[in-house]
Amino acid sequence: MSFHQNSVLAGACLALVWGSSVQANDLDEERRGSDIVVTGNRTDTSVPPAYPGGKVAAGARNGVLGNTETGKSPFSTSSYTEQFILDRQAKTASEALALDPSIRATQGVGAPFDSFYIRGYPVNEGTSGEIAFDGTFGVAPSFRIFTDYAERVEVLKGPSAAITGVSPNGGIGGTINIVPKRADAELTSFTFDFGSSLRAGVQGDVARRFGPGEAWGVRMIATVRDGDTPFDHQSERTALGALALDYQGGRVRAWLHLLTQTDRLVAPLRPYRAAAGIVIPNAPNGRSNPTQRWEYSNIDDYGGLFRMEYDATNEVTLFGATGVRRSDVDRYFASARAILNNRGDTTTSPQLYEMRIDTYTFEAGLRARFATGPIRHALVLQGSYYNEDTSRYLSPATTTYTSNLYNPSRALYKAPVELGYRPRLSDSALKGISVADTLSTLDERILLTIGARRQNIRANNYLANVGTLSASYDRSATTPFLGLVLRPAKGVSLYGNHVEGLSRGDVAPSLATNSGEILAPYLARQLEGGIKLDFGQIGGSISAFRITRQLGELGQDNVFAQTGEQRVQGLEFMAYGRVTSRLGILGGLTLLDGELTRTALSANKGNTPIGVPKVQFNFNVDWDLPVAAGLNLNAAVVHTGRQFVDAANRQELPAWTRLDLGVRQVVDVAQRRVTLRAAVSNVINHRYWTGVASFGTFFQGGPRTASLSASIDM
Repeated sequence: MSFHQNSVLAGACLALVWGSSVQANDLDEERRGSDIVVTGNRTDTSVPPAYPGGKVAAGARNGVLGNTETGKSPFSTSSYTEQFILDRQAKTASEALALDPSIRATQGVGAPFDSFYIRGYPVNEGTSGEIAFDGTFGVAPSFRIFTDYAERVEVLKGPSAAITGVSPNGGIGGTINIVPKRADAELTSFTFDFGSSLRAGVQGDVARRFGPGEAWGVRMIATVRDGDTPFDHQSERTALGALALDYQGGRVRAWLHLLTQTDRLVAPLRPYRAAAGIVIPNAPNGRSNPTQRWEYSNIDDYGGLFRMEYDATNEVTLFGATGVRRSDVDRYFASARAILNNRGDTTTSPQLYEMRIDTYTFEAGLRARFATGPIRHALVLQGSYYNEDTSRYLSPATTTYTSNLYNPSRALYKAPVELGYRPRLSDSALKGISVADTLSTLDERILLTIGARRQNIRANNYLANVGTLSASYDRSATTPFLGLVLRPAKGVSLYGNHVEGLSRGDVAPSLATNSGEILAPYLARQLEGGIKLDFGQIGGSISAFRITRQLGELGQDNVFAQTGEQRVQGLEFMAYGRVTSRLGILGGLTLLDGELTRTALSANKGNTPIGVPKVQFNFNVDWDLPVAAGLNLNAAVVHTGRQFVDAANRQELPAWTRLDLGVRQVVDVAQRRVTLRAAVSNVINHRYWTGVASFGTFFQGGPRTASLSASIDM
């Protein structure tokens, strides 16, 4: 589907939204914003309520364990609400997670992909769909997540294959989950946004409930944005549509989500790679963009998820879900540009990259609650299957141009070599069975969660641009998990966990003598303990963790093998809520200690792993001003310590600090609620490298950028 077709679809949805808003004027005003009363057990799928202050939720999804209150979870989680996303004017998942001290979005604004580091380990959305949608992989867009359809953006920190299943690319540091918007209450809203570089957008959002007992619900969201971005000669056009249907019966509940998303980016930003032996130059002006005007990225995503629950008895619920996704990619740019010297001279070799990714996924299981004497049980049994097929054509580089970080040059366009079709690149199937039981006693003052997942990974790789089988494997592993929560007093939870993660093994690179060989799945282990506090209006946590993970390395014998190991241990401090009725806070501090505990090259043993800083600090304050009703000011500080981009620790990115400011005003206009927002990110226009994007590449930070938006509730 072309951008024009998606724009037409989004426009049609906007028209439906407008028509619904007109019809809504005739409805009984007492129904506006009313709660939905539905019988049956919805505790596992209902969205946990927002914590005071509205920025984070009082619970999040814990994989197969379902939605769990923060104080009853043996894991470290964060759940950022729609209100927080709107107030930050965060357009993508990477922007929505910008204030989490455990996370760094290392490639986002100005790039066609999102990538993250969580607890010192990479989660690369740009490689495959690493972000779950309503707890299910293989539905959300493969490369970039827009927040227009997100009710919550959740993070389950640490290896989680045992409770979430293996993510498509095996992220270790944590799992990101998008909670989709649903028709929980009647709503008609329009939002208009405008960026400092003439990029404008409009969104329509409508929700209705109908039928006997308002058992049926529908929500439609449509967004179109177009214009220049803050980066030199870059422009972006996006269009997306989301449809959510649901049925909330007495014993039966069902949800259907459909997504379509188009992203057209001209002159996309690309990460850098430094030549060996040079000192990494200072970051350029944030607006600088060496990418040529004729380089582009076109990505179309289509996805759907159907989920259903049935209460067989008052204590037993059967559930199942099936999802699909298709991603089409057509892009012409270089994966990374090389920095040649300390002066900032660069060289770039663009390649045509055409790819199609098809996924489908199934899951089914049951939840049962029962007692054995004084012990209550919450038992979950789940089976899942994920299949992914990828076809790709990567052209040879037909042109190489030189430029400079501080004085970008222009190069002539040279057409790439086209093949006309996309040979098969890979296919994989991830199958697993999970069982978990949460045992509780003494009115849930003691909760013990035990479980395990038997995971099978089957993968086939094919010769690039040829399509003949080059390597394959079929491996299985069992990953257990154990979690304990002690609640000695109201608002105090002591917790600990041991959990394991599993990820697909790397493919030996072309330089290796065993090129094309697929290594066995990597195993990661986490030990974590801490305390969670909830004083009613303000909450927080202190966590200590240690994660170890195997690594594939190219040894001195030129054989690529699983000879390395990385360990990251750290302390996390989080605080959120309202200090007073007018003053809210959100943020924290993460201290990391990373070490290469085993390496093929003995000289690197004991060094700091790539992309792991010592310190990450985020803090946001918002203040409801007494001088005017509905007026709020907010300020955020984000700091990241220095990072190494090579295992030898000879090349580093300096520490950086960014300041963001914002203001929100809520007013009534003609009996309509209007919310006006203005924000400036990177107020001091600091020039910095955000951090390591992947495989030792690194990304530039954005310039000072202003954004405005106006939301009208009809």
